[in-house]
Amino acid sequence: MSRLVRNIIAGICLLTVSLGLQAQVLVRASIDRDKIVVGDSLIVTLDVRAPLGQEITWFAIDSIPHFEFIGKGKIDTADNADGKKWVQQVVLTSYDSGSWQIPMLPIRIGDKTYYSDSVAVEVGYANADLTQDYKDIKEIQEVPNTDTNYIPWVIGGVTLLAIILLLFIFLRKKKKTVPVAAPVARLTPYDEALKALADLKKEDLPNKGEVKTYYTRLNDILRAFVHRKLQIATAEKTNEELIRELKKQRMHEEYYQELSNALRVADFVKFARYQPTAEDNDKNHTIIESAIKTLNNIA
Repeated sequence: MSRLVRNIIAGICLLTVSLGLQAQVLVRASIDRDKIVVGDSLIVTLDVRAPLGQEITWFAIDSIPHFEFIGKGKIDTADNADGKKWVQQVVLTSYDSGSWQIPMLPIRIGDKTYYSDSVAVEVGYANADLTQDYKDIKEIQEVPNTDTNYIPWVIGGVTLLAIILLLFIFLRKKKKTVPVAAPVARLTPYDEALKALADLKKEDLPNKGEVKTYYTRLNDILRAFVHRKLQIATAEKTNEELIRELKKQRMHEEYYQELSNALRVADFVKFARYQPTAEDNDKNHTIIESAIKTLNNIA
């Protein structure tokens, strides 16, 4: 066999092996739904498959235009005869209505970068119930005038009784002194918040099936601390309004983002849109505690 023929056969074999390896690489992104209501969540599933022995570097994107990260699940792996499989679920939400794209996410396999599919999502508002009849604004109704001639007599009688009571008190020969209880020292906002967090952890509410109560208490502890320490009225604010208020503080960006995600998870748990894991519960407790310590130091 001539050298030319051997070179041609060797080249065909190398090309076949190379194409075979590339054919085993798959990077795919899918979503559980393509339409959501503003503030609702959706799950993006990333499915990556590659030959065994290939080094993989996962995407490092932490922000997507018009979307916000709520959480990332752990990366599950599985080996089979065809290669290795990686699967991860990412929970996103959006507060901007419109048609948006989840961009292609980069995954580096070996010395080459692959991209997932770009996925379209429609974000809108809940539809109003147009089947209900419109109700007219009621006109002002006049209240009939009633006879109030007896009111001066009532006022006079009450005044007379009050005068008699005052005379009785002042004419008493001896007054009993009532011991004044010593004022109870109130904890500082910081100490009060840390004690409340420690008590909440001891109650172990998530394992008792009271996850909503756990996140409500966690949220209230932070609100009470912010109100007492930073003098910010938190009672009438939503979590999104509270997040914008805390943006004005001098928190490190990483701590601020973690706190924002923890408050949004609390909202999703409250409205039964997200079921956190035990790891999520401990993580969000730690985030709230760290945020309180940080705000206490910079305030």
